[in-house]
Amino acid sequence: MRLLILALWAVSLAAVSLGAQASGLDQLKSFLAEAKTARGSFVQTVVAKSGRKPQQSQGFFALSRPGKFRWSYERPYQQLLVSDGDKLWSYDPDLKQVTVKKLGAAFGSSPAAILAGDSLDKNFVLKDAGAAEGVEFVEATPRSQDSSFERLRIGFKDRLPRMMEVRDNFGQTTTLLLNQLESNVALPASLFHFAPPKGADVVGE
Repeated sequence: MRLLILALWAVSLAAVSLGAQASGLDQLKSFLAEAKTARGSFVQTVVAKSGRKPQQSQGFFALSRPGKFRWSYERPYQQLLVSDGDKLWSYDPDLKQVTVKKLGAAFGSSPAAILAGDSLDKNFVLKDAGAAEGVEFVEATPRSQDSSFERLRIGFKDRLPRMMEVRDNFGQTTTLLLNQLESNVALPASLFHFAPPKGADVVGE
């Protein structure tokens, strides 16, 4: 699920120079065209279909388009996900385990395609989804039946993305609140490089 969220949140990562009346879809398209880097913090809440107590986590993120990102869970448990544009590394310090996957063809039919900014209209049905309490929403529905989620909603306010809501195929809803966002900032290349710690088990490609 965390890999899914990684790719999903990136739709909403940067401020864009739009008028106050710009729709959510206009702001999304401008982000994909103009925002090259972004960083900030997040609070993630996951609500299961069963209605059990929501799970909350928080941390920090950075991205460099196309395809590079760093997503760091800090509380209540640590986990690090890093993409160098070719591979995705997931590191669990408690388990001392690293999982690595290649970003291949499936990338284009998944929410991660939004991060890459390629062929959105080919892989997703995008539309304005109205406004609520001053927030303009965009809805992204995957065209592929193999997608791991049903729909994604991204909310923009004051020309900045403020939240994201995703419902997966198991009825689970994940909400992300994005804070302290900065776009088009200088980010060191080292943020998007990962070397497995000594003694860690490495699983995958």
